[in-house]
Amino acid sequence: MNEQLSILELVSNATIVVQLVMALLVLASVVSWILVFQKAFLLASVRRMATAFEDDFWSGEDLRALYVELEEGETEVIGLESIFHAGFKEYTRSSQLYGTQAERIMQNVQRAMRVAMAREEERLEAALPFLATVGSTSPYIGLFGTVWGIMNSFQSIAISRNTSLAIVAPGIAEALFATALGLLAAIPAVIAVSYTHLTLP
Repeated sequence: MNEQLSILELVSNATIVVQLVMALLVLASVVSWILVFQKAFLLASVRRMATAFEDDFWSGEDLRALYVELEEGETEVIGLESIFHAGFKEYTRSSQLYGTQAERIMQNVQRAMRVAMAREEERLEAALPFLATVGSTSPYIGLFGTVWGIMNSFQSIAISRNTSLAIVAPGIAEALFATALGLLAAIPAVIAVSYTHLTLP
């Protein structure tokens, strides 16, 4: 309990600039953790659906029946299912328009599947720019709070002409706390970005 009170006192006694830095870093950390959990659930869902779709695709089931099942399904079509759905839909449309022009049909199908794949990649990477920004800038924002806190410590020494620990400790403590908050915000964001790039299906 005393430790919690000391942290609260540290924040409340900090200068307004350092308080703003701390608030910004805490906000960035909270939003980052929310996005990290959302991204983890999304990737797990996409991998699970991709595995199930691959089993159905290679099971020998008629592809048109698989397409109709996706077309009439109530759940959103994402991942590999979305790419297959876009390709088969374009195949059906182009076959009606171009008949036996197989090369023209395949070009249209490949184009539709590339567009669908780009859309799915964009969906999976939606939060990564924010997480990357938090990961790269939070340490510097925390460092700014650190520098500001240390400057206040030196100002306190200059005003009081006293170098005792009681004079410099508050400024140094808030400086170190700002540094810790910067790392707390940056480390999970960097790990999440790296992990997402490594595990994209």
